[in-house]
Amino acid sequence: MDPNRRSVLKGLATAGAATACASAPAMARQRKEAPADALGLLYDTTRCIGCKACVVACGQANDLAPDTNDPETAHFNPGLYDAPTDTNGSTKTVIKLYKKEGDPQTSFMKSQCMQCIDPACVGACMVGAFQKREHGIITWKGDLCIGCRYCQMVCPFNIPKFEWNKANPTIVKCELCRHRLAEGKQPGCTEVCPRQAVIYGSREQLLAEAKARIAANPGRYYQDRVYGENDLGGTQTMVLSHVNFEKIGLPELGEEGVPDRQQTIHHGIYQGFAAPIALYGIFAAVLWRNRRREAAANEEGR
Repeated sequence: MDPNRRSVLKGLATAGAATACASAPAMARQRKEAPADALGLLYDTTRCIGCKACVVACGQANDLAPDTNDPETAHFNPGLYDAPTDTNGSTKTVIKLYKKEGDPQTSFMKSQCMQCIDPACVGACMVGAFQKREHGIITWKGDLCIGCRYCQMVCPFNIPKFEWNKANPTIVKCELCRHRLAEGKQPGCTEVCPRQAVIYGSREQLLAEAKARIAANPGRYYQDRVYGENDLGGTQTMVLSHVNFEKIGLPELGEEGVPDRQQTIHHGIYQGFAAPIALYGIFAAVLWRNRRREAAANEEGR
């Protein structure tokens, strides 16, 4: 008995869905751990006064040109004020202000690379230009980069920036002033902060300090939680905040790192190649149906 066209398509679709959602467990990816000598930052919104000394110090420490052409501030007096509103090709860190009508809470937020333990940028970089290197700091090598900018697209914090205004552009992001660390100094931003709103140290020390502040001031910080302890697989730049993390630009995406989630999904879909085979079967059935229709139409036209 010839199979009905609809039943063939339905069967193949069911098979594809079943294989894609098969109960057999996908291959688990081993969770990344911070290296023993991991360094990082701890930023506390309750201590920040928004002076932006850290932004200026970062530019000076990294020989960045003054950012006087920010589209949101340059209209006041183009080329005069060094007042970036976001990270870009000449700004590696910036202080943002959360303020919204109807919400009594306001907060400053220091934006820079979070130095993820399992970084999306490293996972997406097909040529190894982005890697976690010494002290777990994510660094970029220009001689390897092909300019695909996948690192920009996958970063959940929107940090890596491309120098669109240069003929030989680079990818710009905070590398924790590693050139200063090599000289026994601390990052430029932490050196000048008058309120120690941002401090530098080993991840282990910073995490202990963050938990000590929470213990000394229960209820002062949002959910009495350290953002970055486990978020997105953990980060080496961590944040204490008195307002909702998402309001200040820190996404709540669970404890699974981006590469971890991506690889788990891929393994689930391609396990045993059952789902691709089923999909190819569906395409073949559609092709077969269309050719039968074409043949029938030609037969009627004779």
